[in-house]
Amino acid sequence: MGNIELLIIAVGLSMDAFAVAICKGLSLKKMSYKNAVITGCFFGGFQALMPLLGYLLGKQFEKYIVSIDHWIAFILLSIIGINMIKESRNTCEIDDGSFNIKSLTMMAFATSIDALAVGVTFAFLQVNIIPAVTMIGITTFSFSFAGVKIGNLFGAKLQSKAEIVGGVILVGMGLKILLEHIGVINF
Repeated sequence: MGNIELLIIAVGLSMDAFAVAICKGLSLKKMSYKNAVITGCFFGGFQALMPLLGYLLGKQFEKYIVSIDHWIAFILLSIIGINMIKESRNTCEIDDGSFNIKSLTMMAFATSIDALAVGVTFAFLQVNIIPAVTMIGITTFSFSFAGVKIGNLFGAKLQSKAEIVGGVILVGMGLKILLEHIGVINF
């Protein structure tokens, strides 16, 4: 898996965090760059940690499922992507504006569960995990930081579109992995 594909997956994974960051921005009466940085650090950190954990877990089972790893990658990425598309129909609930550790940890964890499954697929696909999680973390930090600012400026209009885009990206990457493996396409 090349850097372009990793970046595309990183963008897809960051869309949940971006949507939640937009909601956090909605809760601010006045834009706070401190809160945007804190949100970016929490979301980016969890989005980097979870695929690393998934990768370590996947490596434990790699030898047992190497013959069907492309199907597993396709199924996991498709499920995550379809779920993101379904969640895009939910509207943003404006929260109390709290940027405390407990609240941010819960939101960062919730938005990064899908990254755990992606980490499992990385193990099966022999992805170099350190550059991958670094790219995912930095991308999610950037999108989360921007999401707080955008939410503060524009409101919830972009939230559902971000989740749809993220879902389509992940389903598309899963399909690409499958089609490459069975020889239909060759990128």
